[in-house]
Amino acid sequence: MFYIGEFSKMGKTTVKTLHHYDHIGLLRPEAVDAATGYRLYTTRQLAELHRIQALRQAGLALDEVAAIVGGADPTPILAKRCEEVARELATAQERLARITFMLSNDGKGLSMNYQATIKDIPSCIVYTKRLTVPDFNAYFEVIPAIGRAVTAANPNLQCAKPEYCFISYLDGEYKDHDIAIEYNEAVTEFGNETDGIFFREMPAVHVASVMHRGPYADLPQAYAFLMEWIEQNGYRPCDLARESYIDGIWNGIPDSEWLTEIQIPIEKK
Repeated sequence: MFYIGEFSKMGKTTVKTLHHYDHIGLLRPEAVDAATGYRLYTTRQLAELHRIQALRQAGLALDEVAAIVGGADPTPILAKRCEEVARELATAQERLARITFMLSNDGKGLSMNYQATIKDIPSCIVYTKRLTVPDFNAYFEVIPAIGRAVTAANPNLQCAKPEYCFISYLDGEYKDHDIAIEYNEAVTEFGNETDGIFFREMPAVHVASVMHRGPYADLPQAYAFLMEWIEQNGYRPCDLARESYIDGIWNGIPDSEWLTEIQIPIEKK
């Protein structure tokens, strides 16, 4: 038999760990010296300790190890842990891809004005209108007009909090004139439809997002950054991009301070 100190050296573990295993009933000493109270272990228990260490190094929790040592079928326990490790690995790979992107292009991915994030946009009720506008400046006229028409037909209708309005482009390519758009504004309930404006529930969506500070004329730079980020991080777009307007001319601030969020629905490749 071996005293606990010698046994800990043989098993390459700490005395504190052996005390804990004894306390929880995972690995009790073979005997206790009646005179000194010292714990005594055998070589057979060295093999038991080795098995415990192997299970712990595989990432199993102590209660899972105790179940297996106690005679439980290890297969479902190990299968569960295998799934957890696979998810952790996928998360780590995504983080690695993001860090690699930030370090790419001589550090431009980190130092430039844009940083991309992934977020889940919850489902919401919106009123929607599809129309063609002559150019981007027309937004300042047509969007307020849509809001006035909805208010006239639904005087008690409330916008969602926080406010969420966005435009999606329907042309399938960049255009700077005769632009087909879909305008959406999140509201608290369905309302009366009027003047080509209809209500619907937008499903929840997983998006890559970037914030753009500045005039709308510079938005193509943000789109280019986000599309490159999506490609290099193992995703692909799966629906129309959304331009969500957070701060703008309606707040009385200069265009250099306008804040727009670009959201592109994505899925893994």
